[in-house]
Amino acid sequence: MNKKIDVAGIMGPVWIIGWLFTIGFVKLAFFKGLIALLLWPYYLGEALAYVPVQ
Repeated sequence: MNKKIDVAGIMGPVWIIGWLFTIGFVKLAFFKGLIALLLWPYYLGEALAYVPVQ
């Protein structure tokens, strides 16, 4: 009776809801919000993916 919880299936919609809430909270205009949805995740991923080589 092992039950496996699929966390990725839960966290995806939660992340999107949080992202849309943040855009609404800072009161971005439509086009600025669209740019934020399209470009900011790319730049965030690039910044977090960098691992310095020692």
